[in-house]
Amino acid sequence: MTRADRGEERNTGKRVVKTEQAPPAIGPYSQAIAANGLVLTAGQIPLDPRTGQLVPGDIRVQTKRVLDNLKAVVEAAGSSMDKVVKTTVFLRDMNDFGAMNEIYGEYFRENPPARSTVQAAKLPRDAAVEIEAMALA
Repeated sequence: MTRADRGEERNTGKRVVKTEQAPPAIGPYSQAIAANGLVLTAGQIPLDPRTGQLVPGDIRVQTKRVLDNLKAVVEAAGSSMDKVVKTTVFLRDMNDFGAMNEIYGEYFRENPPARSTVQAAKLPRDAAVEIEAMALA
């Protein structure tokens, strides 16, 4: 198998991660990059990967969709949610923290990753939540 077959950029050691199980990138970026034993994901918002549309619903519904998208990207890189070491959560409204945290805890039950959570003035597609992650490859 050549570097190109594995999606590796020439002479950089990085591999572009792409899966149809999560929404495609909506700009000039990759769903994730695997490099030097790490997987670095782009922020995932609550888009349905089949339709490309924002899922309707409250913060719980949107957080679940985001984490399902994130899981698909991490797994496409050959990793897993158990290997996530750091996340950053962006919330449209910090008052949604408790509800987001409930759903987040369902995905990271044991040995949860380090996390930062911030309120953002505006998220892509006016989403209520966006989450990015760093995982071990």
